[in-house]
Amino acid sequence: MDQLAVFGIKNSNLNTAASVALLVIAVLYLALIFWTFADARRRIDDPLLVACATLVSFFPFIGTIVYLIVRPPEFLDDVRLRELEMTAAEARLARLDYQLCPHCDYEIRADYLRCPSCMRKLKEPCYSCAKPIDPAWRICPFCEAETTQASATSSTRRRRRQTGEQSTVSAEAAQLSEPELSETTTTSSRRRR
Repeated sequence: MDQLAVFGIKNSNLNTAASVALLVIAVLYLALIFWTFADARRRIDDPLLVACATLVSFFPFIGTIVYLIVRPPEFLDDVRLRELEMTAAEARLARLDYQLCPHCDYEIRADYLRCPSCMRKLKEPCYSCAKPIDPAWRICPFCEAETTQASATSSTRRRRRQTGEQSTVSAEAAQLSEPELSETTTTSSRRRR
């Protein structure tokens, strides 16, 4: 039986060795194409770029070397994991009691009564437990003591009432004589106290 001579080799042992070498090279070539495809799928999100990388690897051995040079350095799973860790870290930082001062944007904690930078009053201390509470709260959430009505809305209402009283007093004063005016002013100042 005549064997097919590879490269015109007549010796059967050398012919077998050449056939095995060609088979190994062909298997290596196909394995590199498959490896390029699999690696590109793990590193590249765009299917069109994955197909291009696979087509480049069809150039024997050189295509795979070019792909190795230009491929992304990270796997997609690693990128997603890093983004997830960053999101989790940002969420942990947001849960901390650090905030920014509404007046000067200096970093403050939730239990600060005053801003260390601009010295503005941020919260009021509870008269019972001395913990910082918002001025608009009617009850302390820590000790359940009722707070004084010194909220911003009530102080605005007081100012409106006072200005209303002053305008009423000034209208009455215009109608009264001098002795009656001094008595009315004294009475209204006593009411304010």
